Amino acid sequence: MKVILALDAGTTNVKAILVDQQANILARSSVPLAIQFPRSGWVEQSAGEIWDAASQAMERCLAQRGDCEPIALGISNQRETLAAWNRVTGEPVCPCVVWQCRRSAELCQVLRKKGVEEMIRLKTGLQVDPLFPSGKIQWLFENRPDLRKLADVGDLCLGTVDSWLVWNFTRGKRFVTDFSNASRTQLLNLAQAAWDSELLALFGVPASSLPEILGSNEHFGEATLGGKTIPIRGILGDSHAALLGHGVFEKGKVKATYGTGSSLMTLCDGPKTGDKRVSSTIAWKLDRIQYAYEGNITVTGSGLSWMLSLIGLNDLEAAVKLAAESEDNGNVYFVPALAGLGAPYWDEKARGSIVGLSFGTRKEHLVRAALEAIAFQVKDVFDAMEETAGLRLNTLLTDGGSSKNDWLMQFQADLIDRQVLRSQTAELSGLGAAFAAGLGCGFWSSAVEVARVVVPHHAFFPKPDGRVRGLVHLWDRAVASARAFAGATDPGP
Repeated sequence: MKVILALDAGTTNVKAILVDQQANILARSSVPLAIQFPRSGWVEQSAGEIWDAASQAMERCLAQRGDCEPIALGISNQRETLAAWNRVTGEPVCPCVVWQCRRSAELCQVLRKKGVEEMIRLKTGLQVDPLFPSGKIQWLFENRPDLRKLADVGDLCLGTVDSWLVWNFTRGKRFVTDFSNASRTQLLNLAQAAWDSELLALFGVPASSLPEILGSNEHFGEATLGGKTIPIRGILGDSHAALLGHGVFEKGKVKATYGTGSSLMTLCDGPKTGDKRVSSTIAWKLDRIQYAYEGNITVTGSGLSWMLSLIGLNDLEAAVKLAAESEDNGNVYFVPALAGLGAPYWDEKARGSIVGLSFGTRKEHLVRAALEAIAFQVKDVFDAMEETAGLRLNTLLTDGGSSKNDWLMQFQADLIDRQVLRSQTAELSGLGAAFAAGLGCGFWSSAVEVARVVVPHHAFFPKPDGRVRGLVHLWDRAVASARAFAGATDPGP
């Protein structure tokens, strides 16, 4: 049986799946990834471990179905994580700087003081923030002179996780990325769909250190697996892959991935950068470049995990069940700005806060507040995105770990007053990568055919609830308080 092999290299694990023409997942495998926090605000991963995990996940997945013949490989990957390796030896020259890492925060402040923030946003569609690889690269060059020397002689490769994986799959023959990942580096000019020379000069990045950019379903090279070769025919950043996995090919629908952090994305007509609250990006390039609006929330699922650890609860499922069954949140609100606030605030100085505590506060109230914080943040971005798009966004399509919680999905529908459709496919980013690869090799003939095989969604419809407006008002006050406190305690330069 001919199938598509897809790899989803996430932040906490690497998954591999086999997908048939009806979008059924025939086999799956997952290998966990370790994350290091060497200093406050720093987040790192081993590039070697990412590659090892990818190899293991794919080998285990293929071993489950000896009757399947993978005709193409698709890759989705955690975005904005920066890998750096030696072009000659192929060995990593430093740990991967993960998307959550805040080490370049001071450099972002310098850029704002230089007055170049608006220029950067207009060119790239992205706000100046430590999330993006541009500042990470600048930080590495300023703090690792050996890497600058390596770059000066043309022997340094800088890329997102997809580039690192393709390099290894092809044994160093291909140094490439796709437009979706390139658009998240803050080095790509959205309108021109090419690396921007002014931005490269600003961040001190040699063009020779960056990968070639290809369409999301082009031929990226031949992957060597177990003595066999498989063409790599699809690459997408994980959020973009999830959008494709939902089968979204028209405007008016929003995808929300509930993971460690969260990403909302909706299609738009062009590289519009008018609203500072929401980013513009390239969703993918299949037959043409498709643009999108996106809002990135830094902490959602990881905030819930942090809260459980803080109060000493180990059983996530039991704690969430108890919290959801509580009558209310006990007037407790948790603003999970544990690494600053992303969209729509873009306030890297903000710090987490818990407000509304009293002698009557119980553990379940704190867990409930952490759950609600996920939905409140999604609503904030959804509202900003709708205003930016200038049209009614009628559906929220959800995926990711926290989306499995029925209570949370119903609460989300009530907050945004829209239907919420939850995917029944756990490996949605992998499925989107499979769709890209399948479209590239002719496994599926068109977007219409892909839309036909998308797995049905479970629907949650908004219920009239007079309390919602009051809850949102108190959440807004909690966010304002957290931001004001951070500003008041900032010692300044």
